[in-house]
Amino acid sequence: MAWLRPRKTSHYLGWGLGALAIALILGWWQTVGVNSPLGQLGWQGWATIGLTALAFCLNAMTPLPAEIIFLGALGLLILTGILDSETGLAGFSNEGLATIAVLYLVVMGLQQTGSLGWISQRVLGLPKGESAALFRMMLPVMGLSAFLNNTPVVAMFIPIVNEWCRKLRISPSKLMLPLSYAALFGGCCTLIGTSTNLVVNGLLISETDHPGLGIFDITLVGLPCAIAGTLFLMLTHRWLLPIRKPAISDQDDMRQYTVEMVVSEGSSLAGKSIEDAGLRNLPNLFLIEIVRNALVLPAVSPREILQEKDQLIFVGAVDSILDLNRLRGLQPATDQVFKLDTPRSERCLIEAVVSNSCPILRQTIREGKFRSRYNAVVLAVARNGEKLQGKIGEIRLLPGDTLLLETHPTFAEQQRGSTDFYLVSEIPDSEPMRHDRAPIALGILMAMVVCAVFGWLSMLKAATVAAIAMMICGCCSPSRALKSIEWQVMLVIGAAFGLGKALELTGAAEAIANSLIQVAGDNPWTTIIAVYG
Repeated sequence: MAWLRPRKTSHYLGWGLGALAIALILGWWQTVGVNSPLGQLGWQGWATIGLTALAFCLNAMTPLPAEIIFLGALGLLILTGILDSETGLAGFSNEGLATIAVLYLVVMGLQQTGSLGWISQRVLGLPKGESAALFRMMLPVMGLSAFLNNTPVVAMFIPIVNEWCRKLRISPSKLMLPLSYAALFGGCCTLIGTSTNLVVNGLLISETDHPGLGIFDITLVGLPCAIAGTLFLMLTHRWLLPIRKPAISDQDDMRQYTVEMVVSEGSSLAGKSIEDAGLRNLPNLFLIEIVRNALVLPAVSPREILQEKDQLIFVGAVDSILDLNRLRGLQPATDQVFKLDTPRSERCLIEAVVSNSCPILRQTIREGKFRSRYNAVVLAVARNGEKLQGKIGEIRLLPGDTLLLETHPTFAEQQRGSTDFYLVSEIPDSEPMRHDRAPIALGILMAMVVCAVFGWLSMLKAATVAAIAMMICGCCSPSRALKSIEWQVMLVIGAAFGLGKALELTGAAEAIANSLIQVAGDNPWTTIIAVYG
């Protein structure tokens, strides 16, 4: 079966190690005898352990989607009667899962207002190498996770780090695992850092006469652990963390668009150099010239100071054009974008390929009255990788030209049956930024964090209020917010809760824990090694 084959040759080693681990467990069970905790485990417990182990192996070593694997394992537990339907599906109503889903809506509000870019620029900066980037990322994540639940912190930073990695030209796989570890390190520094700390503190109070731990009582132990973990990642990340690239990258995109942007009046970019404005390090995007007072400045230096009304001519891939379009202080050079009937917040970007039968073929975009004819504005033109000269409105359209349009999302449906264009497709996540709402979005985020830190609201309630506020204040539309939820992730987490419940109800979790304690004996050091190793 093709789907069962490992993704890479090196994964055969993983299969071998998995088989060895199973053999060691079976041998250990035979050694300790039937009177051991594992020896007294029923078939339901062993079936649950086997299904859970199989799910993790399939997820690590086969191309099957994670949600299919975990939902399949959960379905088998329900079909065999190990779990009833209500218990098995209870994970999908878990408060933690709901919190993650709502946080996606909050993050979308930050993204649509450009606040994510501001956070990544101000907090994370533009470090020069992977090690510096790793360190710059871990500090704020650890600081936040010391006072907030780990899961929402990681969920909030994933899109920020993804965008940041793209700007720095670093593989996201180099930072995603450290992102998770940074949240864990921060969580072990305070009592409220993780729900696990609170659960253990509750058991300490209920099962003993201890009055309970203070918020910083575990800091003396947790902080050195966090520092040690950070140092370990800093020293070993080059060898332990993989470099994974998408199957199709920006470098593979042969469409090189020519786009013209202008520094708007009152822009914060005016008075900054090209490099300080962040226009030099955009991946797969090149500033080929500046037009200033009808004077063309070719071969632009990174130290060139930008001025208001400067016209910047870029050549690059579509994803980089999107980043440029989201940058505050720049706007399309054509004033046609302000003449469309549709409000700008409701528009998107669409790619369209000019056909041989287009009625404005071999006319300039201005002569063909493109905006009036199609209720769309041409932002950029790509032609076989050529660097097109002149203003966008003066470019003559030829068959096969690819146009980057700003228009209403219904444009794609209206033109699919038309002979004017060969191909029409909407670019995902291409809605214009609502920069005027950025202060509101950041204020909502800060209010959410403060309410959660001081315990005025639970994390779920604080995130829910923040998500509703984002939509009411116009930081993002309800439809766009709902599309932002990663439903595959939700399914995996919900199913994983079901697997965990099965391990608990069948006694498998308790048997494994007792067996580890039994092997460790009375020595506290061996107990710690058995639990954490």
